[in-house]
Amino acid sequence: MSQATPSLSPNPLPVPALPTDLQGAVRLDDWGVMAARGEDAAKFLHGQLTQDLALQTPQQARLAGYCSAKGRLLATMVAFKPAADTVLLALPSDVLPPTLKRLSMFVLRAKCKLADAGSAQPEGWAVWGLAGAAAQAWLGAEAPATAWAASGKSLPDGRLAWITRLPDAGALPRYLMLAPADAAAPALPLLDAADWGALDVASGLAWIRSATAEQFVPQMLNLELLGGVNFQKGCYPGQEIVARSQYRGTIKRRTFAFACDAVAQLGQEVFHSEDPEQPAGLVASVAAQGTGSLLLVETKLAALTAGTLHLGAAQGPLLRQQALPYEISEPQ
Repeated sequence: MSQATPSLSPNPLPVPALPTDLQGAVRLDDWGVMAARGEDAAKFLHGQLTQDLALQTPQQARLAGYCSAKGRLLATMVAFKPAADTVLLALPSDVLPPTLKRLSMFVLRAKCKLADAGSAQPEGWAVWGLAGAAAQAWLGAEAPATAWAASGKSLPDGRLAWITRLPDAGALPRYLMLAPADAAAPALPLLDAADWGALDVASGLAWIRSATAEQFVPQMLNLELLGGVNFQKGCYPGQEIVARSQYRGTIKRRTFAFACDAVAQLGQEVFHSEDPEQPAGLVASVAAQGTGSLLLVETKLAALTAGTLHLGAAQGPLLRQQALPYEISEPQ
């Protein structure tokens, strides 16, 4: 059995402060797309990622991680399966080349071809973030109703875009869309990239980027709480370590939301007031908000039971814990 602990703070936590009128679309130019094609495409990726791609349908997207043999995340991504022989993986562009290279080493005799299918490629895909009631209205009947549900949306030029609903940020629905790179922008207001990053923080969702690659076991980023780990599927790189962490109660670090009055950097260390000699955690996601930041920080659970956390040094800017939209439950 597990005991739910919504927060390790003794007091109710504030929610991250976000503008209430966030509506529209932003082209995520720091994201790319990898395509896996061939009759073994889903089977191959099923054996490499933390999620079940073998049983995935076009009406489902998959949040997934790609781990090293030591169970450390090399990349996180969203998988779409528009056809039985095609999987599209959307992920931050700075980890796409090493992920593509590493996965390609293991294809061997599988009937699967991997390729960069981002916006710079012929017939490539662009990645868009959509948020708010305006985005929901623009999607209309094709708006997925629940997180990680997926659908195809017909564009004005007759081509198809692929949509999934991301975890909501407070009351704001938000979506990830893959559209042909040369398609017209959605008929929506322009959303600021920094505000999109703040929505990621508010939803408790941190993406692996080059600054944080190989730093976290999936549970350290709460990936399984967001639907990114399937514990019933077969083996994948690092699976034994991930499963052992889950079932033996060895998860001692988790990701929490914070606000800070200084500008934080991705991958920056944080320190505890009572242990200034060694870092207590790492910034896993950050969004600038004026002269401050909203951030997700992976940290020792023990660091939240007493004392305070600070950015960069034990005397650095104070981190003020914020509420997460999901509960953190530890195996007992």
